Amino acid sequence: MEIRRAGSQPSGTGPAEYFTGSVRIDPLFSPPEPARSTGALVTFEPGARTAWHTHPLGQVLVVTAGLGWVQREDESVEEIRPGDVVWFEPGERHWHGATATTGMSHIAIQERLDGSPVDWMEPVTAEQYRR
Repeated sequence: MEIRRAGSQPSGTGPAEYFTGSVRIDPLFSPPEPARSTGALVTFEPGARTAWHTHPLGQVLVVTAGLGWVQREDESVEEIRPGDVVWFEPGERHWHGATATTGMSHIAIQERLDGSPVDWMEPVTAEQYRR
């Protein structure tokens, strides 16, 4: 058994090559192999968002605060609120983040395949982000 105490892991900044705007990432868990799951609390300031990306084994988002947007390729932007749970299928191209005027936080849970839980792509453009 291992207990990770709140505040024992430092917060990080979402790297500019994968995020637009101000994003804070607070790691929650990433156990050693053979476990594959990883989880983080991700906080997006207004206007902040991920780049387009996929997850080899899918992803679950649990919205904890604020108001956000999610979009999968070739679909409409959807609004997400606290308590909403979003499932992205393996390989589903998508992005997520805050709305233009309101911040949003979610817990992101995904599994690693061959050591990686995500495949990053190009940034979401301002035109794509507009709702």
